[in-house]
Amino acid sequence: MKMKYLVILLLLGLSACAHNTAGIMASSTGEQRIDNSSFASDVIVERVFIRSNADRLTAAGIIRSQVSTDTHLQYKFTWYDVNGLTIEDEGMSWKALKLHGMQQMQVNSVSPTSQAVRCELYVRKVFSN
Repeated sequence: MKMKYLVILLLLGLSACAHNTAGIMASSTGEQRIDNSSFASDVIVERVFIRSNADRLTAAGIIRSQVSTDTHLQYKFTWYDVNGLTIEDEGMSWKALKLHGMQQMQVNSVSPTSQAVRCELYVRKVFSN
């Protein structure tokens, strides 16, 4: 009986394993964080900058491939207010991006409200199931 429960527990544990979704982050304040060093050797995020556009901010970041093959990515901008709290983060979804070998692409986002003062750009590799 104990063996039956052990097998069930083991199967449940294995089914909970997820693909590595860590990537890299670059902020409009110049900060960078690498959560996956293998991915960071394939793709880099060059500067994220913001500019004022009427009452909202517009952000742009450059994502560059360091490999000669196609890379399937997802990226997401997260906006913050003056207190460091996220602004409408649930409404900002991951967007797909395909970079060809050694290609670079600029990605953009407009702040959801006029309270935004900075942003972070997250980039991660897409793993097929």
